[in-house]
Amino acid sequence: MKILILGATGRTGKELLDQALKAGISVHALVRDIDKVKITSRNLKLFESKKLDRTALRLAMLGCDAVLSTLNISRTSDFPWSSLRTPKDFLSSTMRNVLEVANELHIKRIIVTTAWGVNETKKDIPAWFRFFINYSNVGVAYRDHERQEQLLAASLSDWTAVRPVGLTNSKKPRQVRITINNEPKPNLTISRSNVARFMVEIYKTGDYPKEAVTISEV
Repeated sequence: MKILILGATGRTGKELLDQALKAGISVHALVRDIDKVKITSRNLKLFESKKLDRTALRLAMLGCDAVLSTLNISRTSDFPWSSLRTPKDFLSSTMRNVLEVANELHIKRIIVTTAWGVNETKKDIPAWFRFFINYSNVGVAYRDHERQEQLLAASLSDWTAVRPVGLTNSKKPRQVRITINNEPKPNLTISRSNVARFMVEIYKTGDYPKEAVTISEV
């Protein structure tokens, strides 16, 4: 087992990197700044690139059998109207590159985090949160997550879009509730560590190919 992780220096990506290494998986991590990776392991190989272009991705994906991504649109703070750090199409443009290189290298399995509230689940989220998606910079990420999911759905890959509900920083392992087509209705929170644990688990089992699943904590 060898995977490429994208987003390994982000809040959820750090958890994913930690969970994957604890599971005995060999990891390639493509990051913008190697110094931000605080984990060391003989099973970890770091690649550094300021751009997630096809050249950088091809080098980092060689020898891997899956790509796991926790990339997101970054803002300067958690304030909903704060300025963007990343381009508005960062997720979809990166996914186009990932899919092209994955096809070249015969990598089928791709697992990404998007969000509850993306595409058909927008109608299921609380009205107050739909307001932020519609009228603040929070919505920039949701709209690009939608484009990312559409690219995956049109691809030949064995993709899974993991849609977590509201994220917390708890480290406590909790049972995950899986929601498809709003059944059963999700709860409102899940920790980043449990999102990472779920992603590692479905990579190992191959569950939920070509599906988008909402996850929350029981």
